[in-house]
Amino acid sequence: MSALSEAYGDYPIPIDIIPLDFNSVDKIPETHIWSQSDRQTHKNHHKDSIIPVIDLTDPNAIDQIRQACETLGMFQVVNHGVPSELVKKVESETRRLFGLPIKEKCKVLRSPTGATGYGTARISPFYEKAMWHEGFTIMGSCDGDAKTLWPHDYQGFCDTMDDFQNQMKLLAHNLLRLIFQSLDATQEEINWATSSNGGALQLNSYPSCPNPDGTLGLAAHTDTLLLTLLHQGGGVNGLEIFIEGSGWTPVKPVENGFVVNLGDLMHIFSNAKFPVVYHRVMVNHLKQRISFAYFCGPPVESVVAPSSKFRNPCFKSLVVKDYISLKAKNFDKALSLIGI
Repeated sequence: MSALSEAYGDYPIPIDIIPLDFNSVDKIPETHIWSQSDRQTHKNHHKDSIIPVIDLTDPNAIDQIRQACETLGMFQVVNHGVPSELVKKVESETRRLFGLPIKEKCKVLRSPTGATGYGTARISPFYEKAMWHEGFTIMGSCDGDAKTLWPHDYQGFCDTMDDFQNQMKLLAHNLLRLIFQSLDATQEEINWATSSNGGALQLNSYPSCPNPDGTLGLAAHTDTLLLTLLHQGGGVNGLEIFIEGSGWTPVKPVENGFVVNLGDLMHIFSNAKFPVVYHRVMVNHLKQRISFAYFCGPPVESVVAPSSKFRNPCFKSLVVKDYISLKAKNFDKALSLIGI
């Protein structure tokens, strides 16, 4: 078990919160109907996506990254070095997983003290209504769960997920170096950000919905760690970011691209120079939406604090594991509880 899975495993999602058998319903059950006010459908009316797309081979990439981090806290990257064939394999294996009957998927249901396996979104307990979503979390090796699902045909899934996690780690560390350099961080701080041995891989399925205007795929939230790398499979829209003064704005999929989303720990390290990034997922009635996200952070036993370059820190320093605990208990109030 990884240190990260232990940190999250201390605060698991209750065992009685499990995904709906989406194939067995032809209308949204009451448990999944969200009010119009909860959905807040006001959207930005820009014809083109305002989420910048950054070519990592561009000599000016670091300047573009700094600007994106300071204004939105989100951008997309292309020419990132991750093989497109590997991404296609991950998407194929993800579809194979979520295509299993609910009875089979529940064989690897997240345990009461576990952080990995099949289940609902970690933010589910903070909302009265359920979400039109099912997920599968991997932290390190997934051999055990995969063997349970496919006793004689699990190796391809495991090899694909292992290869992808290795590629995600390399890309995440490259991006962290660029982001930290844009903040004039010290080498020691860069080493801190990139010294973790592993992150978390989250596979997501948002099934087609008979009435997408009545529910949410994933409710509004911020991510906890330093950054998230997200691939939106199949080019299907759904991800939205909340922008002050504009409202909810779609983050359109970019071919062979990854969305880079800054998390709470980056907000803390930047001393609030980089904004908190609220995002959510909508569903549609035509297509299942597949996505997979890699969450990257520093060692959970290390201390997170505003960079040493800031003379007037906005946040108290604390152990990363303690912030994970604070977020698990207090959700969107966690940052305010460590403010100075």
